[in-house]
Amino acid sequence: MKVIYTIIAAIFVMFIITFSLENTDPVNMHYLGLDFFKASLPTYMLIFLSFLAGVIFTGFMGIVERFRLTRTINRLNKTIRDLRREMKANENENVNVNLPGIEAGEKTTPPSSEEIL
Repeated sequence: MKVIYTIIAAIFVMFIITFSLENTDPVNMHYLGLDFFKASLPTYMLIFLSFLAGVIFTGFMGIVERFRLTRTINRLNKTIRDLRREMKANENENVNVNLPGIEAGEKTTPPSSEEIL
């Protein structure tokens, strides 16, 4: 499997190199006619910088989403813990409650089919 990944990576690197060699024409950039916003970059550099900016922006948005989901998971886990504690407390209360007509400690058995008829 490592060989396949190496071949794919080599093909990708070759594509980047040939793309860069074919697109060396300069691109003049300026913003609002201001002198300090003027620049001249090769076409491939402009494309790679745009791609890099997109990767960084997407990564940042992924980090923000991960923090939001982690907060939601922690809140839901706290709710689960609280509900389990409440459930255990209710089970303990139900065990200590005496049912009417039954003495404490008295064992009960379900009615037999003859008693039902």
